[in-house]
Amino acid sequence: MSKTIRIGTRDSELALYQAKIVKSQLEHLGHNVVLVPVKSTGDLQLNKPLYELGITGIFTKTLDIAMLNGDIDIAVHSLKDVPTLLPKGIVQAAVLKRGNVRDTLVYKTTEEFLGAREAVIATSSLRRKAQWLNRYPTHTIEDIRGNVNTRLQKLEETEHFDAAIFAAAGIGRLELRPETAVNLEWMIPAAGQGAIVVVALEEDEETRAILNEINDEETQTCTQIEREFLNRLEGGCSAPIGALCYIKEEEIHFDGILLSPNGSKKITVQRVKKLGEHHDMAAWCADYVIEKGGKRLMDAIQESSKPTTVYSTKSFTEDQRLLVNENLGVESSDFVKISTNRLKPQVVRNPIQNVVITSKNAVEALLQNFSAVELQFQNIYCVGRRTKRLVEKRIGEVKHTEPNAKKLAEYLVEYIEGTEVTYFCSDLRLDALPTILEENNITVNEIEAYQTKLDAVKLDDTVEAVLFYSPSTVQSFKQENNVSDNMIAFCIGETTAQEAKKHFKDIRIAKVPTVESVIQLVNEHYI
Repeated sequence: MSKTIRIGTRDSELALYQAKIVKSQLEHLGHNVVLVPVKSTGDLQLNKPLYELGITGIFTKTLDIAMLNGDIDIAVHSLKDVPTLLPKGIVQAAVLKRGNVRDTLVYKTTEEFLGAREAVIATSSLRRKAQWLNRYPTHTIEDIRGNVNTRLQKLEETEHFDAAIFAAAGIGRLELRPETAVNLEWMIPAAGQGAIVVVALEEDEETRAILNEINDEETQTCTQIEREFLNRLEGGCSAPIGALCYIKEEEIHFDGILLSPNGSKKITVQRVKKLGEHHDMAAWCADYVIEKGGKRLMDAIQESSKPTTVYSTKSFTEDQRLLVNENLGVESSDFVKISTNRLKPQVVRNPIQNVVITSKNAVEALLQNFSAVELQFQNIYCVGRRTKRLVEKRIGEVKHTEPNAKKLAEYLVEYIEGTEVTYFCSDLRLDALPTILEENNITVNEIEAYQTKLDAVKLDDTVEAVLFYSPSTVQSFKQENNVSDNMIAFCIGETTAQEAKKHFKDIRIAKVPTVESVIQLVNEHYI
């Protein structure tokens, strides 16, 4: 393989260890591989238990966004951390042979506390908490966060802790399993626990074919059943659900559990099917749990958490919506509507030396009026990576791009060939680019390619944050809404932020001018 495969991974010791396993296996097959560590919101937020964060995929969304933005080629995760629904365009490409699936209890001195009425057990997992309290209802569960080393140290240093619960695979892979450790054979693990998964872009067929060579079919079969069971119950890391599937003597065995958060209620299911006759196993087990009262339990869990509401001034696609942390109530609609103008043929009759395009809407307007062959542009200058991609896909090569119009204008002042540009813009375009160019004796021929109609809706008082993608979305928002003192504006770039600053006190700006990066900014704030 000619290209180097970039492996995205969390930068914790365990995540890096798992990524290195994948790296080693790929290198053994003769491929060039490099690790790209990325810190996730789950690693950054250490003062809350995972179930209070209420986020499915807290350890994976940052890497999803990095992959969709083209910063990495594949990502390595603990399968139990991966949501059952992946964003559109990302697929499971391989799952490695499974390690120890069990949860492990690490105690300080002796196991005598198990027979005591009062004891303190440390875990940040709601699933472990619920199962422990179901078995030991008088014990107390306290949160413990951080990587494996940190949690082992906290257990040792926190005087009133009697024990803590870990994933056996994690402490085993890092060779940190102490002598005072015992596997909890009675505790049903998380779906996918003990398995390492690799995800890739669906369109990257070459990389997916390579990853298929390291895929373990037995692990894939078992974890797929577990994750389907989890998905059908609509659970994640914020719901107390356990699932374990294994193959023995040509039979598939399944154990599942759903509990109330305090462990007082429990519904279990067991099923055995012949290998090859197991395709409805997950559905049957999930339906059984639902019929035995599981729906009421799940409804009560979801009702107990009232999400923060954020509003996007651009309609989300389904895969964009799935990228948003699930502790947020998300609504979206288009606050601006675009209508394409009819352009006269003489606009592009002769070749144009310098063309400026600052949005994908301008690209669409051009292509609705002319064929790509008619667009004889010598030098094309763009704003935004997405606009650049669309131009290069449908019109031609882009000579230079910048994240906003002001920076593009400053670049053109220094490096433009000639003294004239043709600017395909909206009727509501900002003044920065033409003003800077004309002040520097560069003629700007403006072509109004499309019109922007402001079309905001009145938002509910519960909305705490608004996502903006252009100055016009801010202007549209203000036509129908007032800004409360604590409302946050999440902006796609500097130009949008400048408009938002006229109305908002709290402004956040995405690192990269994409919808996905704005979503990541929101995720990092609401953790």
